[in-house]
Amino acid sequence: MPISVAELAGRIGATFEGDGSAVLCRMASLSEAGEGALSFLSNKRYAPQVATTKATAVIVGADWKGESSAKALIRSGNPDKAFSHAAPFLSPPPPERAPGIHPTAVVSPKAVLGANVHVGPFTVIEGGARIGDGSVVEAQCFIGEDVEIGAGAHLYPGVKIRERVRIGARFIAHCGVVIGSDGFGYSIDILPGGVPQIEKIPQVGIVKIGDDVEIGSNTTIDRARFGETRIGNCVKIDNLVQIGHNVRIGDFSGVIAQAGIAGSTTVGSGVRIWAQAGLSGHLHIGDGAQVGPQCGLSRDVAPGEYVIGTPQQSMRELVSLVSTPRQVAKLKERIKALEARIEAISGEKQ
Repeated sequence: MPISVAELAGRIGATFEGDGSAVLCRMASLSEAGEGALSFLSNKRYAPQVATTKATAVIVGADWKGESSAKALIRSGNPDKAFSHAAPFLSPPPPERAPGIHPTAVVSPKAVLGANVHVGPFTVIEGGARIGDGSVVEAQCFIGEDVEIGAGAHLYPGVKIRERVRIGARFIAHCGVVIGSDGFGYSIDILPGGVPQIEKIPQVGIVKIGDDVEIGSNTTIDRARFGETRIGNCVKIDNLVQIGHNVRIGDFSGVIAQAGIAGSTTVGSGVRIWAQAGLSGHLHIGDGAQVGPQCGLSRDVAPGEYVIGTPQQSMRELVSLVSTPRQVAKLKERIKALEARIEAISGEKQ
């Protein structure tokens, strides 16, 4: 729905300068924007694009002083956040999922559904499952026996939640998420003649997830061998993440795409695990620590520490290692210059 610059600025708690009557109808990046588009600048590397963008309006910082080709500037203390707040006014509304059970869904009479729950086509909800008020369970989901999901949850198509999993309120799981699958556990015996015998270790624990957790597509969280695999409150997990059995992740932590956490590792609160990091089992990651992209982690990480590389090292160690060849090259040039001066001085004395 079209909206003027002045009206949008008022609705998102920002100020504007320029043509307040200019009409906005969509959102776009600075480089791709055209007439009617709203864009934003939050990363200074894109600042030159503000001067050439074809966007009708650009959200910039409160103290930004660069040039702009847009008809209007919208000023905010946090342009990234302001752009997000503008999205509902300039984007199509999400599909509406009305309360009710689709005729093709299979819902056990022993399941308990709260008020205003939506159950989509070909979904299966087994006996003893309890789903909170206002939740949305879209097409082809599976919710196993005795699963508990809090109010306001949203399960996108293809989510699978196995037996006895416990999930808090306002949970979001994107397409293909699997929660409560068996952990990777086997015992190996060598029989006479050197033949190995592999026996599966029963995985009889559960997964327990706190409030306000969001999990990206095709992420898997394994049930505990015994006890709980635990995900704290307000944890955000990206796509294609593997979380092993008996892992514990503290409140307000984040795990980015393609990272893997092996069994029985404890992750503190406010931790960031960046893309493609691999964490060995039975580790302890302290509060506020960060595990950098593609880090191969095999030791504990102290609170607030940033580690990166394989094997892991502190950021200071990595910077020192990377800068050493350049420092050596500079020293060689200095030595060469000093040798030349010494030769020149020796020649003068002769």
